[in-house]
Amino acid sequence: MKEISIPGDKSISHRSLLIGSLCRGKTRIKNLLRAGDIFSTIACLKGLGIRIEETEDGDFVVEGGCFKKPDGILDCGNSGTTIRLLSGILAGQEFEATLDGDSSLRKRPMKRVGEPLTLMGANIIGDYPPIKVKGSYLKGITYKLPVASAQVKSAILLAGLMASGKTTVIEPLPSRDHTERMLEFFGVPIERDGSTICIDGPVEISGDREITVPPDFSSSAFFIAGGLLIDHPIIIRNVNINQTRTGFLECLKKMGANFEILNKKLLCNEPVGDIVVKKSRLHGINIGKEIVPRMIDEIPILAILACFAEGRTKIEGAEELRVKESDRISSIASGLSKLGARIEELPDGMVIDGGYPLKGATIDSYDDHRIAMAFSIASLVVEKIEIKGKECVDISFPSFFDILYSIDTSKIYR
Repeated sequence: MKEISIPGDKSISHRSLLIGSLCRGKTRIKNLLRAGDIFSTIACLKGLGIRIEETEDGDFVVEGGCFKKPDGILDCGNSGTTIRLLSGILAGQEFEATLDGDSSLRKRPMKRVGEPLTLMGANIIGDYPPIKVKGSYLKGITYKLPVASAQVKSAILLAGLMASGKTTVIEPLPSRDHTERMLEFFGVPIERDGSTICIDGPVEISGDREITVPPDFSSSAFFIAGGLLIDHPIIIRNVNINQTRTGFLECLKKMGANFEILNKKLLCNEPVGDIVVKKSRLHGINIGKEIVPRMIDEIPILAILACFAEGRTKIEGAEELRVKESDRISSIASGLSKLGARIEELPDGMVIDGGYPLKGATIDSYDDHRIAMAFSIASLVVEKIEIKGKECVDISFPSFFDILYSIDTSKIYR
């Protein structure tokens, strides 16, 4: 059995830095993801006067509680999490800041964050990056999200920490709850009742806590998929198995995948476990909008698996993929078509008829890390796949190709 090590969870790494910056005191973070998106968050926080230091043993220590007006534009790079969550924090500060990013981030909509923060009293200028955030005295609001989005929800909740009165967010469908879990870990009272989350502000958070970031589930998903396609079993230890993230596993179970989760426990208020995966005979399924928010980042790799499953897989309700690092519906459809897959692009998803042989081709990653990684996993079983721009994986998973090579040493993947 091949044991592989996955780096720290990207979503939790972002939140540990951002929530740590709001604390009075120091927050020590173990197993922080070392990747481009996280370095963007670190750079932005340092630009706001937050002290972040790396220790000799590789931990990161955040000394928070005091923000200052930045000297220049805060560069969020490729990171949608950075720009959206940081907007929530900046909404309650006493200065103006400009947030920008790379060409991909400049295509991602920010109005969905700007509208609720404006209702709370901030002034957000710009529907796409660069955006200006003019902080202000905030008041709590009740806001029903038009689309399930953990990033928008988190921005509102972080602003709610600085707002006067109760801030309530109502979700149409469950999305990732890492922000709520981490705030609870820091002792912040959170009211959760089904799809409703409330914070009664303002809240001062005390630091002097230690966070261990578990291995990233979304990164693990690529190797879970790989384990279903190759002959030798794979085990990944202490993976984050938060139920708001594991819609992918639920879909795999329906497809007939052979996997099990062992040694379940809580780590810093996040559920983790060891995932063992074996080669499986899969069949197609229907995936609807009710589960998509809990597997939005895993749809590219699930589309790859659907090509190797018997029968038809239909994915609907995933229009959010249109506004990710690339238009992922189009990116997946284009790449799979070049491989010879039978795929139909839908406005909010795709239909894939599996079980047909695939052929090698040159695939464009569109500088989207999850597209590059998904087609790299396909290359475990399809010869001569070349991926343009695959270095984009470094923004979330710099060790991806090293791990892929350790599974199959017959090819050079980097």
